[in-house]
Amino acid sequence: MNARQLEKLGVPRYASKWAIEAIQQLVAEKSLSKSQIKQRIQAVAAEPAQYVGDPVLGTLAKELQQQPIERSFEPIPYRTWGEDIDQGSHQQMEQACSLPAARGAALMPDAHIGYGLPIGGVLALENAVVPYAVGVDIACRMKMSVLDMPPKSLSKNFENYRQSLENGTFFGIGVVQGRKVDHAVFDQDWTVTRITRQNKDKARRQLGTSGSGNHFVEFGTLTITEPAAELDLEPGTYVALLSHSGSRGTGASVCSTYSAIASANLPREYSKFGRLAWLDMDSEEGQEYWAAMNLMGDYAAANHDVIHKNVSSLLGARVIADVENHHNFAWKEVHDGRELIVHRKGATPAGKGVLGVIPGSMADPTFVVRGRGNAESLMSASHGAGRKMSRRAAKDKFNLRSIKGTLDKRGIRVLSAGADEVPGAYKNIESVMAAQSDLVEPIARFDPKIVKMCGDGSRAED
Repeated sequence: MNARQLEKLGVPRYASKWAIEAIQQLVAEKSLSKSQIKQRIQAVAAEPAQYVGDPVLGTLAKELQQQPIERSFEPIPYRTWGEDIDQGSHQQMEQACSLPAARGAALMPDAHIGYGLPIGGVLALENAVVPYAVGVDIACRMKMSVLDMPPKSLSKNFENYRQSLENGTFFGIGVVQGRKVDHAVFDQDWTVTRITRQNKDKARRQLGTSGSGNHFVEFGTLTITEPAAELDLEPGTYVALLSHSGSRGTGASVCSTYSAIASANLPREYSKFGRLAWLDMDSEEGQEYWAAMNLMGDYAAANHDVIHKNVSSLLGARVIADVENHHNFAWKEVHDGRELIVHRKGATPAGKGVLGVIPGSMADPTFVVRGRGNAESLMSASHGAGRKMSRRAAKDKFNLRSIKGTLDKRGIRVLSAGADEVPGAYKNIESVMAAQSDLVEPIARFDPKIVKMCGDGSRAED
């Protein structure tokens, strides 16, 4: 039972450590069923005074009787890019900036409410890492491959493109490949943590799959107006393959496990931080999470590698250039002379000269960008257009069949998607790019033509 499940029974996060210890003792005694144990814990949370003398539940009861004394820190300042940002995102950012280890922060123009840290939030901590500030879908990332196909073939040979998407990857929560897929990433050490060891087989089965929600794989045209030395491409129009997904179920397991550990170890006086619970980088748990997070980064990159190889091979195309980047990750970086742990949750690295990919929506352009290295944003930029409407609100407002018909007239074929992913659910990508012109410089524009997403509208794992 984790901290979130215990909260449903009435146990606050600061007391979850003692609740877990009590549960373990009760399980070992084998005198109560699982449901009876839950009822007992719930009873202690409701009336702790009655259980202070209990040999198993007494410690938990005593902790629950003590009111936590919250410590507060003056929040560090943060700069915001863009204006169309909800107040909830600012509230989440302000709380994150109150963490005792906070040393730097910024909010990107695509920001919207997330878990703990808002999507589009950048947070630099000293010697600490927050699992939920990295995100549930660790190392969610973008990858673009430029192909040696003529642009006219997108319409002329549409059926070939469609079949390569339909058969080259699979969408949905928990979805696995229909065939065994191997990759060098599985030669790495998956025993760095219990969670990665236990999930290795699942990770292997899910390699090459795309998940749900806002994850997608699509074909489109890439337009380059000036020579792009980094891509080694001349000005012109090219066919490109673009994908968005991350570390799938294994990454989610890593996040939930270590966030629960961080919550259980959070001192009582910091209980208000909730999902912003952190792990000290000098602790065993902090080092385990860091190793698992980096392994998930390699796994997510391998996932995209397999998707692009599968799809391009089925199409009979050759990759002539590519670019990719994480946007749910933490990095060790030096800022103002100090090594900090920089969390970018739904934010793209934008160091000077660093290439990145910032998508719009199924109907709007994606931009390949070159970072300007702006220190105020901790060398970061947005990870996309950003939602302006909740998933539920989008499903209530939009009719996917009607939207698909409208897009089809514009030359954009949507093979599958959820109503919560239609263009109207997102901010205007052109406005977002204009708001961060001091963070990145666009060097190419991708316009979607054939789009595939999860068709049942399931929520993404990030």
